[in-house]
Amino acid sequence: MVTGEPAGETVGGLMRGWRRRRRMSQLQLALEADVSARHLSFVESGRAGASRELLQRLGEGLSMPLRDINRLLVAGGYAPVHREHALDDPDMAAAREAVSAVLEGHRPYPAIAVDRHWTLLLANAPALALMTGLPERLTRPPVNVLRATLDPEGLAPRIVNLAEWRHHLLARLRAEFAASADAELARLHDELAALPAPAGKAPPVKLSPVAVPLMLRGEGGEVLSFLSTTTVFGTACDVTLSELTLECFFPADEATRRWFLDRETE
Repeated sequence: MVTGEPAGETVGGLMRGWRRRRRMSQLQLALEADVSARHLSFVESGRAGASRELLQRLGEGLSMPLRDINRLLVAGGYAPVHREHALDDPDMAAAREAVSAVLEGHRPYPAIAVDRHWTLLLANAPALALMTGLPERLTRPPVNVLRATLDPEGLAPRIVNLAEWRHHLLARLRAEFAASADAELARLHDELAALPAPAGKAPPVKLSPVAVPLMLRGEGGEVLSFLSTTTVFGTACDVTLSELTLECFFPADEATRRWFLDRETE
């Protein structure tokens, strides 16, 4: 068994769970995996086995994360095919360099790299500067970016549009849980949803008509407004790399752009 995976999992149980999650019928999955619906039914019921190749096609047809395709293979009696390396592993040197290049190339604006649970892996200097002054319990590794953002002692009191940004982050966590079935994401969502809001009410703000910005009050009282983009490795074969996300923040207005450019040239 793969260390840390639930014991006693079956191919049929995993397939049924993921089909329900994806709202797919056996016939739809059979078409996606290029297998007869009859044989798929036998595999799911346990009356027939499945080859390694078929299990991989089923996992891909269900858009399962690589981590869960490994679980499906293990349940079918096969060794996992997708390896999992730490980001500082020598085999990950090229990927780590690529991530670092993106983060540094995004300066003078903030950019970070996080894992599937929003643990901070890498950050450029502008991103780290935004976390200056946060309590040690929120900045001591491993740092959870969402916890540091929404905690009342974290960035939350400085977020001008906290209600909107909080709603955005929690909705994103729910979507990520729906896509991955990762119980840790569900626990993180519930923890963050239970956090008290900071004292007082933020003044009404005019939001962008095209995207929800992050509006953060700076040390001098200025409001910095960002639009965020998400980047993932689309052809990853390694579990760690497939779960890595780059969050890059762009200025949403001219005042924010100039604020960062001025500090980059100081």
